[in-house]
Amino acid sequence: QVQLVESGGGLVQTGGSLRLSCAASGRTFSRYAVGWFRQAPGKEREFVAAISWSGGSTYYEDSVEGRFTISRDNAKNTVNLEMKSLKPEDTAVYYCAAGLSYSSDGYYISIRDYPYWGQGTQVTVSS
Repeated sequence: QVQLVESGGGLVQTGGSLRLSCAASGRTFSRYAVGWFRQAPGKEREFVAAISWSGGSTYYEDSVEGRFTISRDNAKNTVNLEMKSLKPEDTAVYYCAAGLSYSSDGYYISIRDYPYWGQGTQVTVSS
C-alpha cells in the first residue's frame, strides 16, 4: 500500500513558477513509478509527466516539455514537479499517482497503470 499527499499548489501569474511535491508513505516506494496528472474543470484527467523508480527515466506530455521537470528523492519518499513559464491553460487540479514497476527505468503514462492516487492540489494561473 502507498499513500500519497500532494502539496505546493496555489495561484500564480502567467510566466510564474510553482513546485509541487508528492509525499509518499510505504517502505517500498522506491520500487514505484510515479506520474503527475491534471484535471481542468469540465475536462478529463490527463497525463503530465512520469518518472521511473530509479529516477533515470522521465517522460513529459508535449505541452509541458521544457517547462516542467519531474524528479524524485527515494530517501525522502518524495517526487517533485517543478513548473516554470506557467500558462493559464496549465490551470487544473494536479494529482500524483504511483504504480509498482519491475523495471528500474520503467514508467507509465496511462491512468489505468496507477492504482494509488493523492487527493490533488489546485494550480491556478492567472492571465
